[in-house]
Amino acid sequence: MIGRRRPGRDRGAFTVELAAGLPALLLLMLAGMTAMSAMSTRMQCLDAAREVALAVARGEPSSIAARFAPPGADVRTDVGRDTVTVEVTARVRLVGAELPTVTVRGSAVAAREPDEVVA
Repeated sequence: MIGRRRPGRDRGAFTVELAAGLPALLLLMLAGMTAMSAMSTRMQCLDAAREVALAVARGEPSSIAARFAPPGADVRTDVGRDTVTVEVTARVRLVGAELPTVTVRGSAVAAREPDEVVA
């Protein structure tokens, strides 16, 4: 004989499933937003490193990094004999939390322009 389910035995099942699943969905959404923020900041760091490397290679001061780098970023410039290397490092806060930050970097190398033009 097949047992029949009595009507109303699964009352509240949706509420329990929602209570268990909603925090997981919110955590997934916050992780996605943090990943997007980190990728955006990384692209800003990479663009800033390229611009600063090219500017310093042309002989401009490295202080122009403040125009291109994300707010609060650290810019390290290494001027060699033939090349200029720039590394921009920025910290990204996790969205909605006071957790440790994620550090992203962007670096670029540019050839230095000659000091004298030989004609």
